[in-house]
Amino acid sequence: MYWHNKRYYPLNEALQSHFGHKVQKLSLDGNFTCPNRDGKIGVQGCLFCSEKGSGEFAGDAMLSLHAQIAQQKQLLAKKWPAGKYIAYFQNFTNTYASCDVLYQKYSEVLEDRDIVGLAIATRPDCLENDVLEVFDYFNQKTYLWVELGLQTIHANTAKLIRRGYPLATYEKAVQNLRKRNINVITHLIVGLPRETQAQMLDSVRYIAHTDTQGIKLHLLHILKNTDLYRFYAEHSFALLTQDQYIAYIVDAITLLPPDMVIHRLTGDGDRDLLVAPRWSLNKRAVLNGIDKELQKRDVFQGNKYP
Repeated sequence: MYWHNKRYYPLNEALQSHFGHKVQKLSLDGNFTCPNRDGKIGVQGCLFCSEKGSGEFAGDAMLSLHAQIAQQKQLLAKKWPAGKYIAYFQNFTNTYASCDVLYQKYSEVLEDRDIVGLAIATRPDCLENDVLEVFDYFNQKTYLWVELGLQTIHANTAKLIRRGYPLATYEKAVQNLRKRNINVITHLIVGLPRETQAQMLDSVRYIAHTDTQGIKLHLLHILKNTDLYRFYAEHSFALLTQDQYIAYIVDAITLLPPDMVIHRLTGDGDRDLLVAPRWSLNKRAVLNGIDKELQKRDVFQGNKYP
């Protein structure tokens, strides 16, 4: 099976199929915070989380949402003068506010006629019934997906990275979102401390059998000025090599159902902040390596599903 010469189902293919033309994400900073930082759950945040709430490439929080959109559209204008966009609320917890605030922020970006959808990144423990009602409204108004930062299914790792909620909370969040026919995208981090490759693949197998419409596989990045950076300095653990990562990702792809959209197969780290692994800066080489390994093995997404 091929998706425009790919052996997996990429996001750009899914968006092209839905809209009939190319659509790009614009990463926005909605000026939210997180219950794992303000004291409700914790004050340190997740172990890996950066000062910008894992949103190094999001817009400038000092700017209005309209200004962030305009700035990013201007950067893309020469390459893509007539583009349509998904407004992506990326960093921190983008449902951690009153419903009035959520409604106002989500509505504001949809005022731009070039914005054709919303992507909301959040925590599974920040989806109370009133938030779900807000999502229900916008799901009927525009193209919507919700991203949940699970990272791992393993309780010991979840405790180590200070995730702050049990797996059952994620399961309940997916169930509540799917009752409203809202698409769910799950984040997994590859290469978390003390996890074996078998454990990492167990997380993929689990996601493959949930009612999840998309997945993001993100390489663990060690960034300066994070608790993970300090943890790595004090408790050195093995990082994946590029070849190991590529081999793992190909294994993971074969475990996923063919209709699950793959939103990401690697991740971007800020060049000035990234400590390791530095090989990840060459994103094109990683993606090409994945394509070549899929071809070498002659495997596709879904080969080992279920």
